[in-house]
Amino acid sequence: MQITKKESLSDVQGIRTTRFHIRAPHIARKAQPGQFVVIMVKEEGERVPLTVVDTPGDEIVLIFQEVGLSTKLLGQCQEGDELYALLGPLGHATPIKDYGRTILVAGGVGIAEIYPVARELKAMGNHVAIIIGARTKDILFLEDELKHAADEFYVTTDDGSYGRKGFTTDVLGELLQKNGYDFIYAVGPIPMMKKVCGVTKESGIKTMVSLNALMMDGTGMCGGCRVTVDGKVKFACVDGPEFDGQLVDWDELQKRTKMYVDKEQHICRLHNL
Repeated sequence: MQITKKESLSDVQGIRTTRFHIRAPHIARKAQPGQFVVIMVKEEGERVPLTVVDTPGDEIVLIFQEVGLSTKLLGQCQEGDELYALLGPLGHATPIKDYGRTILVAGGVGIAEIYPVARELKAMGNHVAIIIGARTKDILFLEDELKHAADEFYVTTDDGSYGRKGFTTDVLGELLQKNGYDFIYAVGPIPMMKKVCGVTKESGIKTMVSLNALMMDGTGMCGGCRVTVDGKVKFACVDGPEFDGQLVDWDELQKRTKMYVDKEQHICRLHNL
């Protein structure tokens, strides 16, 4: 569980995005697109779920943003350091098959999560359109890697500093009006995923989302990641993390993710992070 490589992808506007290579041969052999691992930096720390972005050799690649105490502590780790614990792969893998024409939509750190899915969809023979978005140019990453996996590639920024000014859903709506598509996959902030599902609802196109619900143990025991899907209680860590976006109770999910924001900020201040 040694960190073999550390790379800063962006550090702007208080948001630092980091890429780690971690030696984990058993996980690397089994991890599939859409699955994640749970990391503990130290014994008294929290468990942090992170999507497996790639599996070169006996290593796994993780990309994360330092937004809370645990991810900020993780960001302080250096090459050669060893993690206290690493569990995975967890969750169901993305169902990869020949859908036909597909669109992948990602915002923020969700950009990292669509990469393995895009790569495998392309290898399966799908037509892959990719739309990524961020608040500003300097927060974007993995652009070159995603271009290689895409037949169509679009970039949006909220401030217009790169690509098209606006939101990923603006481009999505235009593509759906021009062409026929068979499968939509979205990962990113909850408001973005909710809006994606709003755009695709009328078209009836299958829309899959990867939910970033709060997780603790990652094995379905704590119940912290429960979400309501089609009126039924599901646990994102064992039933997901991917679900039919049209069936998700987005308002409930958004409220649950904000439950501990004040406490998290208070703890970060105590640790001067």
